[in-house]
Amino acid sequence: MPELRRDPVIGRWVIISTERANRPHDFFHHEVRVQASTGLCPFCPGQESLTPTEILAYRPQGGEHNSSGWTVRVVPNKFPALQVEGELGREGIGLYDRMNGVGAHEVIIETADHKETLATLSPKLIEDVLWAFRDRIVDLKRDVRLRYILVFKNHGAAAGATLEHTHSQLIALPVIPTNVLAEIEGCRTHFQQKERCIYCDIIRQEISDRARLVAENPEFLAITPFASRFPFEMWILPKRHAAYFEESQKTQFDMLARTLSECLRRMDHVLTRPAYNYILHTSPLHEKTGDFYHWHIELIPKLTQVAGFEWGTGFYINPVTPEEAARVLREAEI
Repeated sequence: MPELRRDPVIGRWVIISTERANRPHDFFHHEVRVQASTGLCPFCPGQESLTPTEILAYRPQGGEHNSSGWTVRVVPNKFPALQVEGELGREGIGLYDRMNGVGAHEVIIETADHKETLATLSPKLIEDVLWAFRDRIVDLKRDVRLRYILVFKNHGAAAGATLEHTHSQLIALPVIPTNVLAEIEGCRTHFQQKERCIYCDIIRQEISDRARLVAENPEFLAITPFASRFPFEMWILPKRHAAYFEESQKTQFDMLARTLSECLRRMDHVLTRPAYNYILHTSPLHEKTGDFYHWHIELIPKLTQVAGFEWGTGFYINPVTPEEAARVLREAEI
């Protein structure tokens, strides 16, 4: 029988309807296969002149700016959603508000090897990508015009990727997104009522239940959330309470890289290399949320479509129970 479940953070409801599908092969999706570079990829070594001037690059052996020899490289997006230059220019137009499209839009090129994906990279190389996220957030945080930084990844055309070479993106905004505000408010309300972080409570419960646990190490927990919106959705959470991703320490980045690598490999094995998105949820840049907010990563395979019911109600229909998804992912041989 279908079941309604409520997300404890923001109060969003989902419908778990297992009659619609219940096994990984029941979903139609396009397997993401990365081909060898044709030599025209702007993210490949030797093609640095095809991108805007780099903002950050890790070159273990040293080397010239905008040259080969890098392992991770960050460049401005060639077609940015927002631009760094200019004033905010906030104004009201009668009932309406507007401001200039000031912000930042960057691309994190995760490896020099065109054939690799994030799932096939070693944990050490994934750790370098995480450090690049951290370094860019710390740098952009100095700009008082910016209020929130979203780091996300679109893997595969079905997830919104337009280039095959594996990469993530960063967009810095002059406003805090509505979804983020709703999440923060849910965390604040729980803390005011119970003097505890809601995500810390979730972690304690999931460690106790273990039915939705996918992976675990001393610093991180990966789960399929109780009110999963999408089949095989996963959350990765630091076990230690922390509101700001950029304040993580080296040991945590090492353990996070291992957890993210394991989750991606399990997902690739079970779902045959699906398209996916991941989103880093972290605190706004200048808000004091340290007591009650808890940063985390949401990992979402693209197996179903959001359609009229979801848009009209804000509900999601998930054809796989998170408990079954966790079991299948946990038992995958990787």
